[in-house]
Amino acid sequence: MRKTIVAGNWKMNGSTLMTKKIIIGTMARLWDVDFNENLEVVFIPPFIYIPIASDLVKDSRYEIGAQNMYFEDKGAFTGEIAPDMLKDFDVKYVVLGHSERRHIFGESNEMVAKKVKKAVEKELVPILCVGETLEEREEGKTWDVIREQLETALSQFDTLPEIVIAYEPVWAIGTGKAATKEDAEEVISKIRSWIKEKFGTDEVSILYGGSVKPANVENFASSQEIDGALVGGASLKPEDFAIIVKTFVGRG
Repeated sequence: MRKTIVAGNWKMNGSTLMTKKIIIGTMARLWDVDFNENLEVVFIPPFIYIPIASDLVKDSRYEIGAQNMYFEDKGAFTGEIAPDMLKDFDVKYVVLGHSERRHIFGESNEMVAKKVKKAVEKELVPILCVGETLEEREEGKTWDVIREQLETALSQFDTLPEIVIAYEPVWAIGTGKAATKEDAEEVISKIRSWIKEKFGTDEVSILYGGSVKPANVENFASSQEIDGALVGGASLKPEDFAIIVKTFVGRG
């Protein structure tokens, strides 16, 4: 099922007080939103604040996500988080393959694939991030790069698992420069076609991420190709995050 999903990735930001302010503030601003079965709003705080966040959304329609995880169940992997640790705090989603993990921490397509496989095994829903750098885009390699990211992560499955895909052009993340609606639609349409050809279904939620904010969210929400947003900086401000959610909820 193609759900409308708006997920806020806080990255390495927050505090105990800030976690409470963001979640309580967002929920207060969305009190009148109809949370039907096709809508999910996800808070993705740093690991250390997940227990607080999980407690705040308990018995609500909101979900909690994690920003990363490792592909082993336990062991001598200092600094890593196992999927069962996330499940202890009712985490539903886990972001995998974010460009900051790929480019700053050197995560390869193969490592991302291992994480996706483990997440699916543990019944966590991966938010698989794919996207091209500015250099790759200017060289006309956008689809080649994204197709390789998809193939490595998903070709290990015979049937499409429960998964969300986020198209995040690397050049638009944290830069204030978002892709155009047409740019995003072109890539997302290709992603959906690839999934349809590979798995025989296109019933997968595909999000856009990359400098989504109240000033430009209407562009993306007006597209029937785009099922939601993976939001960065704007998710740290309850008023902005709520506007983004309401814009997707209210689209025709």
